[in-house]
Amino acid sequence: MSVMEGVGNGEEPEVVAQACMLSEFSESTEVRALISSLPDIHHDTVSKEATIEKFVVIMDRYQEQSHLLDPHLEWMLNMLLEMIRNEKSPPLLVHLCFKFLYIISKVRGYKIFMQLFPHEVSDVQPVLELLCRQDPKDTETWETRYILLLWLSMTCLIPFDLSRLDGHLSTDPGLNREPIMDRILAVAKSFLTVSDKSRDAASVLVSKFVTRPDVKQKRLGDFLDWCLTTISQTSEMTMEGTVTLDGALQSLAQLFKHGKRDDFLQYAPTVLQCLNQKRIAESNQATLRKLGVKVVQRLGLTFVKPRLAKWRYQRGSRSLVVNLAQSSVTESVEATKPDLESVSLDEDYDIPQEVENVIEQLLVGLKDKETIVRWSSAKGIGRVTGRLPKELADDVVESVLECFSFQETDNAWHGGCLALAELGRRGLLLPSRLSDVVPLIIKALTYDEKRGACSLGSNVRDAACYVCWAFARAYEPSELKPYVNQIASALVIATVFDRNVTCRKAASAAFQENVGRQGTFPHGIDILTAADYFTVGNLNNCYLTISVYITGFEEYTKPLIDHLVAMKVNHWDGVIRELATKALHNLTVRAPEYMANTVLPQLLPMATGMDLHRRHGAILACAEITHALYELATQDNSSVTDFLSSDTIEGLKNIHQKLSDRKQYRGFGGELMRPA
Repeated sequence: MSVMEGVGNGEEPEVVAQACMLSEFSESTEVRALISSLPDIHHDTVSKEATIEKFVVIMDRYQEQSHLLDPHLEWMLNMLLEMIRNEKSPPLLVHLCFKFLYIISKVRGYKIFMQLFPHEVSDVQPVLELLCRQDPKDTETWETRYILLLWLSMTCLIPFDLSRLDGHLSTDPGLNREPIMDRILAVAKSFLTVSDKSRDAASVLVSKFVTRPDVKQKRLGDFLDWCLTTISQTSEMTMEGTVTLDGALQSLAQLFKHGKRDDFLQYAPTVLQCLNQKRIAESNQATLRKLGVKVVQRLGLTFVKPRLAKWRYQRGSRSLVVNLAQSSVTESVEATKPDLESVSLDEDYDIPQEVENVIEQLLVGLKDKETIVRWSSAKGIGRVTGRLPKELADDVVESVLECFSFQETDNAWHGGCLALAELGRRGLLLPSRLSDVVPLIIKALTYDEKRGACSLGSNVRDAACYVCWAFARAYEPSELKPYVNQIASALVIATVFDRNVTCRKAASAAFQENVGRQGTFPHGIDILTAADYFTVGNLNNCYLTISVYITGFEEYTKPLIDHLVAMKVNHWDGVIRELATKALHNLTVRAPEYMANTVLPQLLPMATGMDLHRRHGAILACAEITHALYELATQDNSSVTDFLSSDTIEGLKNIHQKLSDRKQYRGFGGELMRPA
């Protein structure tokens, strides 16, 4: 369902959501029957497609809770492998079995699923032979190649020198066959340049195979040379070139991730120099820029020693029960906090010059126009900073905070939020920095930049909610206590007044996390009950019902009203302006004096200003608030003028006169202004 459906007529449909909490894999009998039927239906296209469709529908139900498949993975794998290994199975059946294996691996994740493949010494040759017989250009059978490469990745882990598998090669020179080590490397290289999913599996094969003790001793340098030569000599201007670069960069990223630092440190400067010369960060292809960031961060982690910074902020008890019970947490806190002064003495170790280059590239990646690049950069900054001395890490935090300038684009704000969340999650954003960070996050929660006929910033607001969620888990309640009212009000405002349904749900989830982990948010449980993840799906409900309930709590009354007046009455979207003014009407009953003495005097200058949207919203707001005050006065048998000062009454009377004098009821603006 489109979340923006119905916004044009002032309505947003109730988002129907069904909790996807499954308790077990209940379709095991049906799946067993489907797999057993494969030999009978593999030759019939219609039956085959129907069976695949049924299997996909069943498996996709477990996409969010794939761990429920774990007790059943082994028998599914064994049934399918039995058919694959059967010499009487026709090729069509073998490919169909591999398709089923791919569907399972997609849902459960290849990292878990590939561990179940048989990986005896006797499996190496058959799997390699079967893979060599495949046609890389056959678009119908890519799942077969993908699964075989993963399977070969597991069989490569056998703890024997591969030369033993070559057997008679050394004794019988008449047989001109390659050693198995070279054959596997050749297969991996050939699949690194294909355009389908098997390229990803080939990079996994490389990371498992080339890091073997016997292979890295003989072939690691050559393979890295091949990768760097490929990167240097390949142009990204063609589709083939982009695919080849993708494969080489994926291999490097996987190798530097899984290999031992001692083996790769000598090659890291050369690889970094090659990437700098290629200028991957300036590529037009987002996937290449993302892979470039991945390789660079892995190089950064190779340059610095694999040690966790002792200066990190470490939260003590993370028990929700403890937080909600408000028991004496503070005693345990003091015991778990590191003595920052003393540990900083242990942090004096040399950091290679290349690390500065790495961090600079990651900071540039935070401002990339694509989310995948920004997200990868943020994770890289978190990982590398965790190994730096305290002073250098603080410089990185300072650089990240520079993303939150109003000269920067929404991309920089989004990347900055992701980086702060990563730093906070890892304990690398010390509590002393919260006074700088929290005001920026509050701004990010309402970030909205008009661009033509639409606005930018929903991703920034969503990421700011993620920061609040991460901070709830990262810090002790005592550290966040000075900022509780600011964060709580900002999250409540985003939960009920954000235009985007995704941001409202993200804010609700972040508020819920803070209520549970911190236990200090005012009236947290009551608000969560009214504004949970599902009830905030309907925009009208948020503005006209939930907001009225929340403003019943004194801490939130003025912040919600002030936000509507400052940010929503003058919003570029007419639907939001009208909803905001109706909300002000409903909220007047919560604070009539504040509305009459503070809000109306703020709105009157806006009502006769030059900006059309601001003028339209302000006039509607003045009308709605005055009407609400009139209704309150009627209940008390008094006059509306008892609420309003003489200046306010005069200002309301003069709105029509001032606009008439300036002829602002004419033209396009008049279509809005006359009804208002």
